Amino acid sequence: MKTKKILGASIGNCVHVGGLYHFLKLAEAEGYEIVFLGPAVPLSRLIDEIIINSPGIVALSYRLTPENAKNLFDQLTNLIEENDLGKAEFIFGGTSPVAAVAKEYSFFKKVFTGEDSQGEIKKYLRGSYSENLQALFPQTLIERIKAKYPYPILRHHFGRPTVSETILGVKKIAEAEILDVISLGTDQNAQEHFFYPENMIPSLDGAGGVPIRSKNELAEIYQASRCGNYPLMRCYSGTNELQRWAEMSVETINNAWAAIPLTWYSVLDGRSKRALKEAISENKNVMQWYAEKGIPVEVNESHQWSLRDAHDSLAVTMAYLAAMNAKSVGVKNYVAQYMFNTPPGTSPKMDLAKMLAKKELIQSLHDSSFESFTEVRAGIAHFSADPLMAKGQLSASAVISLALNPHILHVVGFSEGNHAILPEELIESCKIIHGVLHNSLHGLPNLAADGEVQKRKIELIYEAHTLLDAIQNSAQKSLADPLTDPQTIANAIKSGLLDTPHFKGNPHLCGSISTQLINGAWYAVDPTNGKILTEKQRTELIKTEEA
Repeated sequence: MKTKKILGASIGNCVHVGGLYHFLKLAEAEGYEIVFLGPAVPLSRLIDEIIINSPGIVALSYRLTPENAKNLFDQLTNLIEENDLGKAEFIFGGTSPVAAVAKEYSFFKKVFTGEDSQGEIKKYLRGSYSENLQALFPQTLIERIKAKYPYPILRHHFGRPTVSETILGVKKIAEAEILDVISLGTDQNAQEHFFYPENMIPSLDGAGGVPIRSKNELAEIYQASRCGNYPLMRCYSGTNELQRWAEMSVETINNAWAAIPLTWYSVLDGRSKRALKEAISENKNVMQWYAEKGIPVEVNESHQWSLRDAHDSLAVTMAYLAAMNAKSVGVKNYVAQYMFNTPPGTSPKMDLAKMLAKKELIQSLHDSSFESFTEVRAGIAHFSADPLMAKGQLSASAVISLALNPHILHVVGFSEGNHAILPEELIESCKIIHGVLHNSLHGLPNLAADGEVQKRKIELIYEAHTLLDAIQNSAQKSLADPLTDPQTIANAIKSGLLDTPHFKGNPHLCGSISTQLINGAWYAVDPTNGKILTEKQRTELIKTEEA
């Protein structure tokens, strides 16, 4: 490990110190003693300060013209020799043209530009080029979050139509050191029929993700990620044989956390033929399996309802129900995903209010045995097919979502409104988000404090409690905890207490609800006149119809 003192200066006539200052703050967080000389430091003063302070590292910055930089570096070469300062390690940071000049001088042991990732800088500060790089990057979700927070870790889906293309892409992404979690997207044939390949439909190979057909292929993809910043990896839970899929994903890709629905991957969405009660029971059993292994769990539930035009109070209800059911089977570390921009047309204010209502209800479950981690993401359906428009949408959604103080930012690539993302597009999308975080993470106005946002949040929490009470009251009186009972939840879906317009025509469901976008928010409405129905009015109508 290098001597733990760094002397930093912007030299010559350069007054730009922003990049240098941030580098020194990173170094300070890594345990270095910092001596900051500031802007426009003459070389004569620099030499005097090096002699006085005896730093292990001298960090220099210059952001003006390459020609002037060359003159300074020539002078510095002579001064280092004349004053016998070769024991100090000189490093440089500046614009790319000046950095190119700096690389011509052998006394600079490391040259940075503004394009270097935080991970690359930390590798240098930790003296890691001759050490085990993997040890620098925590390999569990909670450790990785804690190492970076309040800067969120970045997650992105990735899966190309062939295994070979996916392996090459994963390696390129890891080497870019821009992403913390590669969320491997597998095709529907794999998710539904991996353990029964005879049921696969060959024409659908590669549809929706990488066509995994063996455990070895998963292991090879994971191995490709063992470079760069050693990103975590996780994958879809599968829609059949969830337990066997879970065991395989932990064994092959060290699944960083599970994403399992509470009610979906069933007759609800047709991604498997499981009946509702069976699906809920099996899903909870797999949550428990992960919990017993100490692996975090995300219940991929609430936004699935919003994707089908569910009204906001129902989405809030399902967010709470999902977390409550995870806690009931022993999940300690819970990943709560908040998908913005869904359903279409939701305004930023109403979107934020809905997410704050979800978060408040989920956090009401916190105790010594249960903690949630906030994951935010943009909704894929709102992305334009025009890449320039989509880049703007990606940035805007990210800024709004920062009001939730996320631990994880699930990046949805700008190309995904048009096609499955390529590695280069994924890297570009993550860089866009890093730019958003650089400008917006600290010092944004408190968007959550907006009066309309707070009013709607309170309304949604009240409405969710009303719906939860109705579900509880519909259960058998002998049940100790109806809200975690698979049959009670299944009955609530069949009766229409939990319903969306997209369920219409499904013989296993209800589908009688009408919802509508009103002033940027989604409400249940009376289909005859379009008037808003409160949860009390809606649940009483259902009770009357059942009677």
